[in-house]
Amino acid sequence: IVLDIKPKYFVIENVRGLLSCPMSHRPHDMRGPDYPDLAYDELPGGALFFVLNSIQKAGYAYSFNLYNAANFGSPQIRERVVIICGRDGKKPPFLIPTHSDGEKLGLKKWRTFRDATADLKKHRYIHFPEKRLAYYRMLKEGQNWRSLPEEMQQEALGNAYFAGGGKTGFLRRLAWDKPAPTLVTHPAMPATDLAHPDEDRPLSIEEYMRLQEFPDTWLLAGPLIEQYKQVGNAVPASLGLAIGKLIRALTSGEHIEQIP
Repeated sequence: IVLDIKPKYFVIENVRGLLSCPMSHRPHDMRGPDYPDLAYDELPGGALFFVLNSIQKAGYAYSFNLYNAANFGSPQIRERVVIICGRDGKKPPFLIPTHSDGEKLGLKKWRTFRDATADLKKHRYIHFPEKRLAYYRMLKEGQNWRSLPEEMQQEALGNAYFAGGGKTGFLRRLAWDKPAPTLVTHPAMPATDLAHPDEDRPLSIEEYMRLQEFPDTWLLAGPLIEQYKQVGNAVPASLGLAIGKLIRALTSGEHIEQIP
């Protein structure tokens, strides 16, 4: 649709997996020396290549980057691919950060979970199973399953203990003085737990709203679990604002200062 109506600018936003996902997946048991080499659309990044190629063929210039919402004032580490596309044929500049980890380049310091939520009084939330709560009572803020006694770690994770990867989302308590991790659509799934720094509960929907920068006055429809899903799928307001400001500056011909 966007390539049919040809606006001056358009924006594509997606998860970081867009950088590596293929356009077409070939099963792993059909790869190797006895099979043809992977085609372009089967290679990592094939989907992104297809998107960028389509944009370019339509006469648009583009820039894309993996942006962390915390660098734009969100109290949340949330990485998203953003592609800015312009009809004038000039490569658009990157988004302008306002915050950084440790006040680099004279920017403000990242906002934290405490900054965003400390004054909240009312909380509505789902509950952890009692079995998981037993482990949470042994953990302090900023810790996860790796801080449990070594002899309990396998018991706490079950079969997931033998899976690959860092498994940092298991039995995870947030830290007060860091940005929150990426909000997910359910704060009490075993592999992506989002537990309060001190209290034995998942994050509340009110904390979710603050971390995605929604006004407290907004009303969410549906059951609580659907409300988590709606907010967890959203783009933080600060990142949306940074995109809007850049597009406005481009359309009005303003000078855009670039950060190295």
